[in-house]
Amino acid sequence: MLAPELWEDLLEEHGLIVERVDILNAPPADGSPVSCSVFHARRRTRVTSRPRTSTPPPPNTALGVGAILHSPHGVLLGRHRRRTWELPGGTVESGETLTRTVVREVREETGCTVREEDVVLLGMLLDDVGDVVRATVAAVVTVWDGEPADQPGEPVGDWRWWPLDRLPNGLFVPSAQCLTAWRPELPIDHPPARFHPLGSNGTPSMAG
Repeated sequence: MLAPELWEDLLEEHGLIVERVDILNAPPADGSPVSCSVFHARRRTRVTSRPRTSTPPPPNTALGVGAILHSPHGVLLGRHRRRTWELPGGTVESGETLTRTVVREVREETGCTVREEDVVLLGMLLDDVGDVVRATVAAVVTVWDGEPADQPGEPVGDWRWWPLDRLPNGLFVPSAQCLTAWRPELPIDHPPARFHPLGSNGTPSMAG
């Protein structure tokens, strides 16, 4: 005779959930009592999840990256057709990791080749622009191949190396925020942003 607890364990091992156990005692016919256990069990059902709606949500967040390439000649900045100076970077596309976005944006805008393992994510900057929360991830590219050059069809060009003590006026705000997250001592004026450091693997840092 197996104890009811052991039967419950065996049934659960086979994918059943025991809801209750009824003990049926029959009157003894020959002086020996008869007891039966009736197990009420059901099969375990899988938990479902509801897919997201395909309807675009109202605009509330823009996620992008700013890539800092620093050489002995200075930091790389390009001139946007809106006349601002900015770092290579742009919006994260569907299915991309943050490091993959940096690799793609640097290649598309400057023609330089970067490997994901040579991208260091510094942290995320959160800034409010109207009703939109702008999230910009500051990244440092430690190694790259090629010389930056204007690329056909790109809105940013005229790439130049700017010494840190002679940065141009008119920096694009997210680029300015990335630069001061990288080098807080830089004398750059820009709207404040909330900075959240990231670890080397892109996870939030516990420091600070």
